[in-house]
Amino acid sequence: MITLIAGSLTLSVLHALIPNHWLPILAIAKKENWSIKKTTNVTFIAGLSHALSTALIGIILGVAGIQLAANMEYFTAYVAPSVLIALGIFFIYQHHMHKHFHLHRHKEITSDNKVIFSLVVAMFFSPCLEIEAYFLMAGTSGWWMVSLLALLYTIVTVGGMVIWVSVTYRGLLKLNWHTLEHNAGIITGVTLVLTGILSFFIH
Repeated sequence: MITLIAGSLTLSVLHALIPNHWLPILAIAKKENWSIKKTTNVTFIAGLSHALSTALIGIILGVAGIQLAANMEYFTAYVAPSVLIALGIFFIYQHHMHKHFHLHRHKEITSDNKVIFSLVVAMFFSPCLEIEAYFLMAGTSGWWMVSLLALLYTIVTVGGMVIWVSVTYRGLLKLNWHTLEHNAGIITGVTLVLTGILSFFIH
């Protein structure tokens, strides 16, 4: 349980930091001269949309995990951790093919409302698939774990996006975001693999 929560929190923090989640919003805000209040508000709405779609998929997988745990004796101990490890290996292997989320403002979009709507829709249809395996495994512990995971993911992801946009808006943070984004697949994969391995020994 502790391993599952720690692993999911690690991924939630990571994805809140990855520029492709918040950099398009910041870029548009700078171009349109939005105030920091408006920028953070838009980030909150877009982040909530992203977290909602991720949680909806996660709940569906959580239900599958509940059913599998109830009907398969070794699912919790062996199958679920193996899924995490397999998914982690996949992300490590595919990290160089990662499709970054970019949203470019088209010329025909002229109002702020249309820009915000486009951001919200784009974020909703870009769920965080990396964390979904955790929801599947959370289902083996019951509804309370699935709900807790959805709540934690939403708070950390949305909160993290708002914080980073606020900080970078003020120009207070100077990091090599390209390096972080480029290696996000590897970091995600390693986190999944380690969580899966630890799950074999810690339940």
